[in-house]
Amino acid sequence: MGGDHGPHVTVPAALAVLAEQDDLKLILVGDQEALARELAKHQHGVGERLDIQHASQQVAMDEAPSSALRGKKDSSMRVAVNLVKQGAASACVSAGNTGALMAISRFVLKTLPGVERPAIVSTIPSMKGHTHMLDLGANVDSSAEHLFQFAIMGSVLTSAVDNIPSPTVGLLNIGEEEIKGNERVKEAARLLEESDINYAGFVEGDDVYKGTVDVVVCDGFVGNVALKTSEGVARMITQFMKEEFKRNPMTKLAAAVSRPVLSALKDRIDPRKYNGASFIGLQGIVIKSHGGADVLSFATAIREAILEVDKDVPRLIGSQLETLFMNRGSA
Repeated sequence: MGGDHGPHVTVPAALAVLAEQDDLKLILVGDQEALARELAKHQHGVGERLDIQHASQQVAMDEAPSSALRGKKDSSMRVAVNLVKQGAASACVSAGNTGALMAISRFVLKTLPGVERPAIVSTIPSMKGHTHMLDLGANVDSSAEHLFQFAIMGSVLTSAVDNIPSPTVGLLNIGEEEIKGNERVKEAARLLEESDINYAGFVEGDDVYKGTVDVVVCDGFVGNVALKTSEGVARMITQFMKEEFKRNPMTKLAAAVSRPVLSALKDRIDPRKYNGASFIGLQGIVIKSHGGADVLSFATAIREAILEVDKDVPRLIGSQLETLFMNRGSA
């Protein structure tokens, strides 16, 4: 029910993914009448593979996480996460209020043993394919130990979903030199150097898009600012290009000639193909879709959830952390 468009996007996206995957079953959680009305608009043959779970409440996009957690126990968000906790669903996908979704997910599902704080990780397009980056906003003030745990979780996720045996991990910093950065980043670097993680050292902001490493680690404040800045730059460049191509008849002609290249570029960096951030470190899979997602974008988030279920990401992370702490204890 969340996001900017609610069932008008989530329902057709669910039907699109169901049509792709015969072994998939989806549960639409929310106002039963509203969901039934939206389903009635679409021709579909998914039969028993699509259920509706009624929820009498909704979490507003601007609602305080504490209010949603304490006062909305029958919200679509809470009911969906409860289904994961109960084992009735393998994952939850939501385009709703990020803070509320994180608070509810952490309260209901709990973190994996050894994980102090869950993080938000997403895929960022790069010159070499894509990069996984975390944290993107769950933790605005992270310790060196938290950054170390983010690195482990990001490495395990990337290894699983991208089939990379030993992903390279970099710490986002204001320079590559060892003397650069604050004490938390320097201490996190020391912890990573002493671990079995394939740590590549400090990376700078431009390395995210150069694809220097497979995983970029930072605290949530830095990560969220970097992500939103990148989105703003992308929109600005797009707007500038449109203005220049419309400037006069010659530039309009150039635009027509360049259309195949521009279309290919747009397709290559289309943010809808990278939608779906994972709340990593929880004892369950929760995927956060962008609030403004369209049908294609929300379908991508559902596919991300399916991939993490298939790879059993929480179990892999838990196993890696257990091994790490055992090694620490015997050191």
